[in-house]
Amino acid sequence: MFADKTLTPRESVRLCALGTIADGPDSYANVARRVRDFVTRINGPSLDLLGSSMELLQVEGLVTSSAGDMLDDTATLEITDAGREELRRLLTANLRASSDLSKLVTALKFRFLHLLPVEDQRAQVELLLDARETELNRLLDMRRAHGGAGGAFGIWLDQEIAQAEQSQAWLEDFCDRLPDDAGADAA
Repeated sequence: MFADKTLTPRESVRLCALGTIADGPDSYANVARRVRDFVTRINGPSLDLLGSSMELLQVEGLVTSSAGDMLDDTATLEITDAGREELRRLLTANLRASSDLSKLVTALKFRFLHLLPVEDQRAQVELLLDARETELNRLLDMRRAHGGAGGAFGIWLDQEIAQAEQSQAWLEDFCDRLPDDAGADAA
């Protein structure tokens, strides 16, 4: 954990793996696929997030395998009491406010957008629009894949989708208000 008691990327994946197993025992192959699927749909592909080994969960006594060897694709993984304690510790960790680096970059782009020629301003706003569209598509895909999983996840996901749609609409409007010709003053 970071000093502010927030999760590291590795701990986030650990939380996903333990939560997936706690939600229902499954094979190593299915758990690994489901963790990779979920993390990738939320953050996109990342070696930093998916590089940690799930075998470590067994070595640490957080999960058990019905075959004794986690690499047996047919063996069922189950969470242990120690795993439930670790799951609780991870689930109750603090959240970082605005920890996403992309928020900083976006803010800086808008802060200094006026310093660019109009054609570059438009290109940057279109770049941000593309990123928002990708984010919205990722969230919609997440809803299709995991929206009916139960609990509060679907409600949270719908709220995230609504925010992404609102943000995309705002950016489209902002882009429409930019001057068309390169000789015009910045917006």
